[in-house]
Amino acid sequence: MKYLAVLGRLPEISLAELKALFKSVKLLAPGLASFESATPPDINRLGGTMKLAVQLDVAPLEILQQLPEGKITLGVSDYSARATVASARKEAMRLKKILVRHGRSVRVLDNKTATLSTATVLHNKLGAKDRAVELLLVGKTWYRGIGVQDIEAYARRDQARPARDAKVGMLPPKLAQILINLCGPLPEGARVLDAFCGTGVVLQEAYLMGYAPYGTDVNERMVEYSQKNLAWLTKMDTVRPQAEQHLVSVGDATSFTWEQPIDAVAGEAYLGPPMSAPPAEVKLKAVKQECGEIILGFLKNIAPQLKSGTPLVLAVPAWRRPNGEYARLNLLDKIEELSYNVVKDTSGFSDLLYYREGQIVAREIIVLRKK
Repeated sequence: MKYLAVLGRLPEISLAELKALFKSVKLLAPGLASFESATPPDINRLGGTMKLAVQLDVAPLEILQQLPEGKITLGVSDYSARATVASARKEAMRLKKILVRHGRSVRVLDNKTATLSTATVLHNKLGAKDRAVELLLVGKTWYRGIGVQDIEAYARRDQARPARDAKVGMLPPKLAQILINLCGPLPEGARVLDAFCGTGVVLQEAYLMGYAPYGTDVNERMVEYSQKNLAWLTKMDTVRPQAEQHLVSVGDATSFTWEQPIDAVAGEAYLGPPMSAPPAEVKLKAVKQECGEIILGFLKNIAPQLKSGTPLVLAVPAWRRPNGEYARLNLLDKIEELSYNVVKDTSGFSDLLYYREGQIVAREIIVLRKK
């Protein structure tokens, strides 16, 4: 089947995530991609995708006419190149008039823009109810919405956790999902290692995605936080059989020996101290050296512990400069000497940089495979 993805605010990262998981991924327009999948994808597992839709092989009117009896809630999003609010409303009213002539009751959602916001789709449960439908138009091709990113669920997982520490940085759950997905398709129950687990965000998302989380951190307090957060999460979930397979322990990533097997490695490396302004050159040089030594030390240490082909995805720091650009660690040449293949051009963009507007310490994502 062919699917449509409405990408998040950093489309290069969203596209890279899709390319790691699915076939025939194509960028249709800025913020819009198509791909193929033998099974319906689950948007709750895709941190970089805002909406998912399936391509229709019949006219949209046929789909609407086959809906169960009762009032239909219809939303139309026009993602075509020259789309306007008027063009979206025109299509919605055209479909409504025909349905009304056939005796159906239809409520059309009012478009504020050519495309419905994710909040509007989520609030009206479009795609989640039999008679609530979002139709998406791209050129002359129609799609039916099958999912929208549940921003509220991400916020709950982040803010309701019993153990949080803003001083060590707050890894967004969506980014944690992306890091795991950039490892590529993994079997159910695969063990995912985060060697810098912090408060356990990657471990939580790995668990929710059906994997066995394995975490270590040099800071004993962070290990306690991860254990508390995983216990909190699994207490609410009586379904997943891997709930008893959580493994979190104290360990220095540059010297620790991990238990086997390790099916994938995903996480955020040491980012250095938090910063509220671009650092001076002298400070930046010192921080870059410290972070680089830790990250390269980790990669050197874990290399002989991984089987050939094991994916390793790591978020490493990049620092905003006064001119708005970001200074990188430039580790790739050194990494290739440590028995890894660097997966380049994953998304077709020059690099993968995750940041918020004005953020001082950003995250550069590197995708590796053990040689």
